[in-house]
Amino acid sequence: MSKTTAPEMVWKLSDFEIGRALGKGKFGNVYLAREVKSKYVVALKVMFKADLTKHKAVHQLKREIEIQSHLRHPNILRLFGYFYDDNRVYLILEYAKEGELYDKLRKMHAFDNQTAANYIYQIIDALECCHSRKVIHRDIKPENILIGANGDLKIADFGWCVHSPSSRETVCGTLDYLAPEMILRQPYNEKVDLWCLGVLTYEFLVGKPPFEHKDQLVTYKRIVNVDVQYPNEVNDLARSFINGVSLL
Repeated sequence: MSKTTAPEMVWKLSDFEIGRALGKGKFGNVYLAREVKSKYVVALKVMFKADLTKHKAVHQLKREIEIQSHLRHPNILRLFGYFYDDNRVYLILEYAKEGELYDKLRKMHAFDNQTAANYIYQIIDALECCHSRKVIHRDIKPENILIGANGDLKIADFGWCVHSPSSRETVCGTLDYLAPEMILRQPYNEKVDLWCLGVLTYEFLVGKPPFEHKDQLVTYKRIVNVDVQYPNEVNDLARSFINGVSLL
């Protein structure tokens, strides 16, 4: 889809054939689509301007577009371009044929050691790319990781991403994956993504996040105290890795 890299290209909805819905988000839906001339298949994320304005998410979307469009890595979902009309904003995204990693994890309950290690290696590689460009994702979790046609993972949903400053105190992301410094409203940096990596590894192997509890206050306390309780099936190497990234 070479046309998407041309800065002078102005896209419009009629440039695409729209197919089935792939998913639903807070501000709109994602559809399977095909660019008319090249027949290249993409995912088209359609968001309503009114919803973006209502939830004060316009700046967030602009930041997401600016950051994700410049990231090039096989394990990061590609943002080819965007366009808009009177009512909607459209993001032209790489199509990850196998869908959300979350769905695969729920279906299998947990991954075996080899699968988990392979997946974590790919996420590490993608995060190294992000951090080398001073980008913090801030919301790494199974729902925000997609699977491509060849089985490779793709980090997606850069809605909470930010260019890393020397310190940052904004609380964002998903409760089970929040780092202690976020909960304590302390300055933080790209290491919050590494904390998420430890939580993700645990969830891959056990089937649920390590601090999950029906009482949110208990979850907060367990995170701040780094209270990780391992089932017997988690081996020593995995425990060492999780503890290592959690205590950075």
